[in-house]
Amino acid sequence: MSDHKVIVYSSPMCSSCKILKEFLTEKHIDFEEVDVMADRLKAQELVQKSGATSLPQIEIDGEIIVGFDKEKISEKLGI
Repeated sequence: MSDHKVIVYSSPMCSSCKILKEFLTEKHIDFEEVDVMADRLKAQELVQKSGATSLPQIEIDGEIIVGFDKEKISEKLGI
């Protein structure tokens, strides 16, 4: 369980996305998942927010982290 608002932007074909979601699940971090392949509007909004098109991207309390940067994600979540 987490006091943070966490959104994972991913696609079904992305292996790093799967690893990120497994990491969050193992750490008991609740997250919302957005499949950018299924929701093009969300994909466009994400590019506007982050300036990046690569996946995964994770939004923690309004801050975007591009890629599975375990150290940065852990620090932001306090785990």
